Amino acid sequence: MPEKKRVAVFKFASCDGCQLSLLDCEDELLAVAEAVDIAYFPEATSRSLEGPYDIALVEGSITTAHDLERIYAVREKSAFLISIGACATAGGIQALRNGADVGALASMVYAHPEYLSTLDESTPIADHVRVDFELRGCPISKSQLLETLVALLAGRRPMIPTHALCQECKMAQVTCVTVAHGTPCLGPVTQAGCGALCPAHDRGCFGCFGPQDTPNLPAMTDVLLSLGLSPERIRPLLRTFNTAAAPFADEASRLAAKEKI
Repeated sequence: MPEKKRVAVFKFASCDGCQLSLLDCEDELLAVAEAVDIAYFPEATSRSLEGPYDIALVEGSITTAHDLERIYAVREKSAFLISIGACATAGGIQALRNGADVGALASMVYAHPEYLSTLDESTPIADHVRVDFELRGCPISKSQLLETLVALLAGRRPMIPTHALCQECKMAQVTCVTVAHGTPCLGPVTQAGCGALCPAHDRGCFGCFGPQDTPNLPAMTDVLLSLGLSPERIRPLLRTFNTAAAPFADEASRLAAKEKI
């Protein structure tokens, strides 16, 4: 009988939501647990086995010097590293601090900011070590997580969509909230993965899964401007879960410059 693959799950700066997506697999988790050896997963078990690991799932962004040391160590002892979630793939909500005066922010929030030890920016895992595969989302899709694990166990590449969320809306026969109601929606520039959750409830997409593979942000901005939104109102739409993702960050900067004209 072939030896089971050793899987480890690591947390960095994050809310734990993506790890909980694994636990939320419920019945499927039993089959996963039978197929792999979960060697390290503090969220779920006190069992802690040293590496090397065949597969490492990494949630969260790099925000401290200690994080940097840890991610180098994780990469060294992991044959295959998957970053999971918006924090790990794009820096997450905490990347809103990037470019700001972190010291000034800390003094407004903490009574003793001198106790803090943090980097000036929140950065994705791929900025520091080689990442073999990324799973987007805030949180990730449990079906995409299962597909990724099954694919790796079968020795093939995971089949994860990179097209726009709009395709999921069409497949689910969801009426376009922008066309029908003039609701701002990032669906055309956001990667599929959530099953069109927000548009299905008459809400615009918030961009949880980050930019799709060919996002045309200027065209998206033109649509929002035609709806009567100002650049000042559009920019915060891009500065949420994936604020540091390059296409979103670049367009937000372009709009900021436009506001000053």
